[in-house]
This record gives sequence, structure tokens and C-alpha cells, in this order.
Amino acid sequence: MPVHNADIARIFEEIADLLEIGDANPFRVRAYRRASRVIGELQFDAAAAIQRGEALPKLPGIGDDLSDKMHEIAKTGNSALLDRLRGQLPAAITELLAIPGLGPKRVKTLYHDLDVHTLEQLHRAARDGRIRSLPGFGEKTELNILQAVEARRTKVRRFKLATAAQYAGAFAEHLRSARGVGQVVLAGSMRRMRDTVGDIDILVTAADSSDVTERFVSYGEVRQVLSRGPTRASVTLRSGLQVDLRVVPAQSYGAALHYFTGSKAHNIAIRALAQERGLKVNEYGVFKGAQRVAGETEESVYTAVGLPFIPPELREDRGEIEAARAGNLPRLIELNDVKGDLHSHTKWTDGYDSVEAMALAAKARGLSYLAITDHSRRLAAAHGLDPQRLRRQLDEIAGTALPGITLLKGIEVDILEDGTLDLPDSVLRELDIVIAAVHSSFNLSRARQTSRILRALANPLVTMLAHPSGRLIESREPYDVDMPQIVRKAAARGRFLELNAHPERLDLSDTYCRMAKDEGVLVSVNSDAHSVAQFDNLQYGIGQARRGWLTRKDVLNTRTCAELRALTGLARQTAG
Repeated sequence: MPVHNADIARIFEEIADLLEIGDANPFRVRAYRRASRVIGELQFDAAAAIQRGEALPKLPGIGDDLSDKMHEIAKTGNSALLDRLRGQLPAAITELLAIPGLGPKRVKTLYHDLDVHTLEQLHRAARDGRIRSLPGFGEKTELNILQAVEARRTKVRRFKLATAAQYAGAFAEHLRSARGVGQVVLAGSMRRMRDTVGDIDILVTAADSSDVTERFVSYGEVRQVLSRGPTRASVTLRSGLQVDLRVVPAQSYGAALHYFTGSKAHNIAIRALAQERGLKVNEYGVFKGAQRVAGETEESVYTAVGLPFIPPELREDRGEIEAARAGNLPRLIELNDVKGDLHSHTKWTDGYDSVEAMALAAKARGLSYLAITDHSRRLAAAHGLDPQRLRRQLDEIAGTALPGITLLKGIEVDILEDGTLDLPDSVLRELDIVIAAVHSSFNLSRARQTSRILRALANPLVTMLAHPSGRLIESREPYDVDMPQIVRKAAARGRFLELNAHPERLDLSDTYCRMAKDEGVLVSVNSDAHSVAQFDNLQYGIGQARRGWLTRKDVLNTRTCAELRALTGLARQTAG
């Protein structure tokens, strides 16, 4: 029975939630939360290593007890502690934690004060106006809860891209050893690098004698077989992900890959172009009457309808076909275009590794510069830096001289509610990079939130705005802000906007990336790495950047360090 890092991380997070609801020691709760983050963001398959009997490297924050529980989950798929905690609380109470805005503290209040432990009871309590009087809630929070519960009733569950990739990659590898299999490729929204994935599409080319569909439905993670046949099958995994398999002959590979990559709107537009030429396009090929004229490759499908190849990330019917016809498709950014990373954290605040370790890891990934941008003092939960501690860190950065990589002195400084910054200008002037970020007061009105951010961008010492919408995918909605006005302000003041590559953020959205491009605002694709492993987050940021039509020249950190210093220096000279 395969177990993935995401499974261990999910179980540890649920243990932390149930411990907090049950008033357990806060240090124990934090230990499980931290372990969940560390394991969920590992770039190697820790669960598989455990199952093979291999020793794991030392993982930050994970001692013997947590390591033992990791081994238990990896070997059994379950946790005795989680089962015991679930038995102490109503079975449905964990569903409440999936409602945006309801963390364990609020769930505990609802459970103890209103005896709410199901979604239906939560809906009734919000509808009847009984939540607003609870400490820490209020009328607006009650309305948000009501709307969130109603939205959840109709919403199809989706998975973060990086989480879905763990399940999809292992499943695809399982199929590659089937008899008579040729190509095995992931299609659908995963291939288009959508930030969330509703289901997984796997396309396989195989001979008629292949046992690939039998191997598909007998996979160890399958919870339910929804359908099966010689050329297609569909299953649900224990994680809740639906996986669809399609088997085609090699001569149909390109047409099928195009068809199952989507999007639906893009495919409809391509079929319309084909019809104009007297052609028919489907998953088996491109046909002129009964004769197949293309379909072995995706390129041949596009050539048949008079277009150049369109990258999967652009296939959303948002102007890509018109751009292709006019010869104006952008040459999208690639991961190896990135020269440096301008957002990273260390053990000085809430990171897991030292300045030197982060620098060496960035260098190992081919980066030539790295900005150390730990949190400022306002973020107390992250042990943010006050001016004195920041200056001590700057001394350490200056003393960490490593060949082949340049360390830049930076900070992720909080934007306070009035738009001022958490550290004085006299301190910020000592830095190479100042990333301004909203980490509090997410529920301000649109006007106040926008004004707050605009004031921060007017400070000539600010280099860029971090994770501009503040969203956490599937757990926190973007704050209400006038993003077009912020993009225009950034353009006017010579500021930059971050595309935070962390899989929980991927913020800027693809549409705002394109808006920034159109306004001439450079975007910085940053990992927001809190450990040496998290520089691999950059791959997801690049996927998002490609969905936003960004090229190498649209991205700030594709510049050399010297070019970067020139650009940021010019920005600082812009009057506020």
C-alpha cells in the first residue's frame, strides 16, 4: 500500500488540530504542525525510503518520537495516536477545520460553547445568528462562515498541484512497468500547471496485448474502481483523488495528448479551426473524411489547423489561439532562466537551516545569488527580527563568503495596518532587498487594504510586494484589494511584484501575472524557501509564470546580480 509524504503530513496536521481542540500542550501542537510542514515540503520520497528500510537524513524539528510515528504511518498508512484522538471527539468535527477562517481555536470555541460538531450544525448556528456573540467572532465572521459552508456544499474538491503531483507521479511510474506500454504521460490540468487539480488524467500508449488497465485498477492506493475497460478506466484513490486512464495506439498519441490536456474551451476552439479546413479533430487523430492526416504528435495537430505549437500552460482560450495565428506567442520562461532567488528564510526566524546552508543549497541548484529575507519583528510567531537582531544577522551574511554565489541582505518587512512598515527607514537603508508583506488584518475593507499597500509601495526603500493577494490555496481566500491599482502603482514607482512559488500560495495568480506584464511591471519568481529543500518550489512558480504568459525578460530574477543591483538601485532613487 503506497504512502506518500503528503499522507504523513496530512495525518500530522490532523493530529495537531485535534490536540489543539483538546487543549493539549501548545508546544506539542506546534511540534506536529512544524513536522507536517517539513514532511509535506520534502523533495524526496521519505515514505518510500522508510518502506525500503533506508535511514532518513536528519529532518529539522523531528526527534525520535515524531520519527517513530513517521515510520508507523509509512509502514501501515495509519496512526494509532490519530485513531485515539478521533475517538475522543465527534467524528465529523474535522470537517469544520476545512472551512476557510475556522482554525482549531475557533472550532474548539464552537464545539464547547455551541455544541457544534458537524457542518449542518455549523450552518444552522450561523443562519440563526448564534455565532456572532462568541468571543473572537462577530457578525462579519458569522456571515463569512455561512457563505463558506454553503460554498463547500457545492464545491468539487481540488488538490494543490504539488500534492497531486506526489500521487500522480507514483501512479504513472507504477504503470510504466506494465506489459506492452510505450508512453505514460500526465495530462489534464496538471500538465497545464493549474494551481489546483480536480482529478488526474494519465495517457498511455500500449499494444493490444498490454495488461495496463488491469495494473491500473489493481494499484495499491485504489479505494474504488469507478469503471474499467480495455482502453479506459477510472478509479478513486484513498486520498480522494480521482484518476482517469486512457489507452491509445502510438499513432494517436499526439491527438490524444492534446485532447486530454485541454482545456475544454481551448479544444473547442481548435476543433472550430479544423472544421473551417474541412477537418475533424478528436482523441484519435486529425481526419480528412475517413483519412487520418495528423495526430502522431501534438505539433502535427496544430500544424494541421494552421498554428504553431501552443505550450500546455497557455491552453485556456484566453487569447493564445489569436496570438498563435498572428505569430505573437511568447517564448515562455524556463526554470533554467532563473539566476537567483530573492525571498528565503533561515533559522534566525522561522526557517529550518542556517544562512550558509541555504546559500550552499541555492548554489547547488545553479543559482548565482540569494537574498536572505527573514521576517521583521511584527511577526512574533516567526520570531521576527528587531533592528538589533537584524544587524547581527547582517554581520553573519557579510561574513559568509562562498565562491560562486552572492548573498544579498534583505528583510520581509510587515506592512502595518496604516501602511507604514515594521522597521524604520534608517534600518531598511542598510539592505539590498526590502520585501513588503501583509501578514495581518486580512479583513480590512477593499479601500483600506488597497490604501495600506499603496502607501507601502510609495516608500522608495521597498523593492517589491510579497505574495500580493495573501491567499493560501484552499484554506484562505485572497484579501479584498484593488489589484489593478496596485499593479499600476508598482509600474509608476518602479517597484516589483512577487510571484511566490510556495505551492500553498502561487501568488500572483496567472491573470495578475499577465496584467503585470502588460503594465511593464517585472515579476520576481521567488521560492519563499524556509529550508534547503524548498528551493525546488521554484518549479511551481515557473509553471504559474508560464500560465501568466511571462517570458525571461518579464521576470526580475532572470537578470545577473549586477543587472539586478542596477534595477533595484534605480527603483530606490524613485521619489515616494
